Amino acid sequence: MNITKDIRYVGVNDHQIDLFEGQYIVPNGMAYNSYVILDSKIAVMDTVDKNFTHEWLDNVAAALGGRQPDYLVVQHMEPDHSANIGTFMKNYPAATIVSSAKAFTMMGNFFGTQFEDRRIVVKEGDTLPLGSHELHFVAAPMVHWPEVLMTYDSTDKVLFSADAFGKFGALDVEEDWACEARRYYIGIVGKYGAQVQSVLKKAAGLDIQTIGPLHGPILTENLGYYLNLYNIWSSYGVETDGIAIFYTSVYGNTKKAAELLADMLKANGCPKVALNDLAREDMAECVEDAFRYGKIVLATTTYNADIFPFMREFIHDLTERNFQNKTVGLIENGSWAPMAAKTMHKMLDGCKNLTFTDTTVKITSALNDESKQQIEDLANELCKDYLAQRDETANKNDLAALFKIGYGLYVVTTNDGKKDNGLIVNTVSQVTSTPNRVAVTINKDNYSHHVIKQTGILNVNCLSVEAPFGIFETFGFQSGRNKDKFEGWPPLRSDNGLAFLPMFINAFMSLKVEQYVDLGTHGMFICAVTEARVINDKETMTYTYYQNNVKPKPKTEGKKGFVCKICGYVYEGDELPDDFICPLCKHGAADFEPIA
Repeated sequence: MNITKDIRYVGVNDHQIDLFEGQYIVPNGMAYNSYVILDSKIAVMDTVDKNFTHEWLDNVAAALGGRQPDYLVVQHMEPDHSANIGTFMKNYPAATIVSSAKAFTMMGNFFGTQFEDRRIVVKEGDTLPLGSHELHFVAAPMVHWPEVLMTYDSTDKVLFSADAFGKFGALDVEEDWACEARRYYIGIVGKYGAQVQSVLKKAAGLDIQTIGPLHGPILTENLGYYLNLYNIWSSYGVETDGIAIFYTSVYGNTKKAAELLADMLKANGCPKVALNDLAREDMAECVEDAFRYGKIVLATTTYNADIFPFMREFIHDLTERNFQNKTVGLIENGSWAPMAAKTMHKMLDGCKNLTFTDTTVKITSALNDESKQQIEDLANELCKDYLAQRDETANKNDLAALFKIGYGLYVVTTNDGKKDNGLIVNTVSQVTSTPNRVAVTINKDNYSHHVIKQTGILNVNCLSVEAPFGIFETFGFQSGRNKDKFEGWPPLRSDNGLAFLPMFINAFMSLKVEQYVDLGTHGMFICAVTEARVINDKETMTYTYYQNNVKPKPKTEGKKGFVCKICGYVYEGDELPDDFICPLCKHGAADFEPIA
């Protein structure tokens, strides 16, 4: 298979395997990917599993067409990719191994030699010229072993990404990428989100047109889709709007409670409810669901003065993978001394940014009127935002929305008659209470200022602390004049016809302009409140919180140059060109400052 004119695929499909890494069910097998780059010098990228030595060597020989390889680039030392290093070097004695220092140490562990006489040790930033192609090495420690290097071919713009962007499943089987890539990522790499975020920042500075992972298909189209999912997964964000329920049940009563809750959640407008029986479903699939949704419910019995074994295993799998940034509801069942909720809560104490619901459901053996009411209360609490989003259940005169205003960060949404638009602002304030008036100040250079002047209406979305940096990239780093900022977002609308954000806000207000004040560079719109909804009780995103917790921290240590005050991008060099545009947030040189 040709990846590009000069790059050949020489990997293999494994349909013999039943458990990957001895624990993950792989009904559609696995692919072990390897590549050959043909140039004046020839580089072979990684080897394959020991069970496919001859098939792989045949593939390599066919791609070489009688030529001899110059380099074997080893990106990752896990045996399913490194098992044939020794065999390759015996077959091609003139070849040189190119890898990281840690990888050569591991080769000594695996093969009894570090190939001292036939090696090139490379690190972050090193290059390897092949002729017309040049390989650039990108360190990716703990994605998901410490020795990992990724390799970028700057000629064909291919990122050889090691285990990143891989998935379960052989290449000769058609299946959805996201499902098995998600299970693969969370199961194998999930603990190392911070390290993946670091690599994604490096990748943002590369012009990538193809991704060649060590497992799964070669990615050539819609790369933004894959990069976005990896950003969500590695930042422990919300991929799917909905609620996941996980239960164990001895005699069926806890199962009935979980099913009743699921029905109530659906009735309250929850867009998707995932119900999981931990005793009968693949544990890796359940763990995947827990990371996928923003809200989960754990329901189990007290068992041997502890909790049911499958629930204990499940929670251990979550905490082992740095489970965080979720809302958690608890349901416990016990006939004489219920303590499951307390045990589950304690097991999750070490997780970051978990919000536990005020309602905990307590069942004594079987459901009764009291526990059914608790389940209803839990469903209402979990669905407060969904209820507020629906016209038929929303309180549209909830002026408590005004209490969400602070010196914070907001998304102002508008519509120019052709498409929805939005921008980030930090100057929203209540100016009178009888009647309620709100002032919004916007830079005249922003397209939204022009739209509001024409239409006289706007929505103010109060961002909560759950809002990821991607929200600021979408609504703050690009112009609505030439970009549809709501592309891919579900159409939720207030009574004035404007969009409001379906997530990451705790309230919104619909405003009608009554007065305009010209402030020179900015314009102030003084508005009446026509609709106000409180979506949830999450903390409001303040400017300070954004700076301390959301905005990426620039890595400037040991670097000389300039850093973008908006997004943290680092430009290395003695002088910053006057016409320089930040590749991330698109702001100009005026928004950069020298590295201290």
